[in-house]
Amino acid sequence: MFTTEEACLVVVDVQGKLATIVDESEAVIENVAKLVQAMQALEIPILWLEQNPNRLGGTALDIAQHLQGQAIAKMAFSACQEQEFVDALKASGRTQFIVTGIETHICVYQTARQLKEQGLEVEVVVDAVSSRTKANKEIGLEKMKALGILPTSTEMILYELLQHADHPHFKTVLQLVK
Repeated sequence: MFTTEEACLVVVDVQGKLATIVDESEAVIENVAKLVQAMQALEIPILWLEQNPNRLGGTALDIAQHLQGQAIAKMAFSACQEQEFVDALKASGRTQFIVTGIETHICVYQTARQLKEQGLEVEVVVDAVSSRTKANKEIGLEKMKALGILPTSTEMILYELLQHADHPHFKTVLQLVK
């Protein structure tokens, strides 16, 4: 079970034009934005990434407006190959990682895989990831599941983190998922 004490959200490359052309782009951006807002309410750290931002642009505004601090810029497809991410990962002290973003079969897959290979608990939010084609999203999810990276959904992970209706932030999170 993922907990507020151990969880960390990883937002992978929801940026530039690509964010608008992936399969079900509006739903993905909306769900990532919900997750970001909920994590902030629950005081869960967020690590957000941008692939080659000078060429691909910044994080989608609907998400970026809710984020604080700076994105971690990267050139490697797996964030785990970027020292700034590795340092932020260690500094977080967290052991459970909730992975979202694009593209499922490239940067999301490679990042999630390498997090899992480090012995960390990793889940991928299926309604908050995408690729340009549905087929690539599906194969990315299948490969992650085969590695023991379990699928979850926006609502499922949020209710798992809350654990009960009398949680102090239940109403805040409820408003996000309604």
